Amino acid sequence: MLSMTQMPVISLSSGDADALGQQLGSSFQAYGFATIVDHGLDPALVAKAWALTKTLFEQPESQKMSGFETALAGQRGYTPFKTEIAKGADFHDLKEFWHVGRDVSPDSPLAGSMLPNIWPDVPDFKETFQLLFAEMDKVGARILSSIARYLDLPASWFDPAIEDGNSILRLLHYPPIAGDAEGCIRAGAHEDINLITLLLGAEEAGLQILRPDGSWMDVSPPQGGLAVNVGDMLQRLTNNMLPSTTHRVVNPTGERSRFSRYSMPFFLHLRSDFPIATLPQCVNAQNPNLYPDPILADDYLRERLIEIGLLKA
Repeated sequence: MLSMTQMPVISLSSGDADALGQQLGSSFQAYGFATIVDHGLDPALVAKAWALTKTLFEQPESQKMSGFETALAGQRGYTPFKTEIAKGADFHDLKEFWHVGRDVSPDSPLAGSMLPNIWPDVPDFKETFQLLFAEMDKVGARILSSIARYLDLPASWFDPAIEDGNSILRLLHYPPIAGDAEGCIRAGAHEDINLITLLLGAEEAGLQILRPDGSWMDVSPPQGGLAVNVGDMLQRLTNNMLPSTTHRVVNPTGERSRFSRYSMPFFLHLRSDFPIATLPQCVNAQNPNLYPDPILADDYLRERLIEIGLLKA
């Protein structure tokens, strides 16, 4: 069991696939999180994405709101400041965001659950984020291949499960904290809905995970690294063997409260029509099946979007 004081930093450049699977799986099992370097994302592409994200959120509110459509439940385009609320929370989050999803053909059988993207009037935005989406997709698939090994599954087990998955790249802006936040924090304590999340920008202080003893632990990967965490779908698939850990983003103090915080989580999802059914190797006499009834990934997503206030029941 790993210490709950210092999360190890894991390099994806390891040539030993089984050893990498053990490292990632052990970190996920202990923390629900892993910090990752040598992920292969192009630094120039990432730098351009950060610059475009800043440009996007510096637009006037009226311009950003042209990308907001209530009927989309926040799944594409713009979601205004203080719209999202963590499940069971009393206060809305101090953030605004823009969602980029997967482009699929209108005649795809998944088109009904894969909404068309909304693109802002920002030069190079569409091309840059389509490319970054594809690159994050590849890194996520590689991580899942390692996790499959850890779970004694074929290395390619997740490939058909995530092919054309309903994944989302979220561009997040936490504005400067103006005066008393009145009980609100940048992101209230929550768990992610999806399979795994790959987070760029977590080296900026604020991200914390909840330890089993109820205390909070700071998570801060090296500059340019990724924080990767288990989502509820993977937790359910593994019968809680890999936990979807509660996490939050707390408000900065002192001088840092005057600055914006930006991050880019890539929420890697299963295909909308994939049935989430507990893996048999994660069930035994000591750990009976907690989820005996399979559920389609899209049905599960809809349930959770209602809980966090983005979709009306």
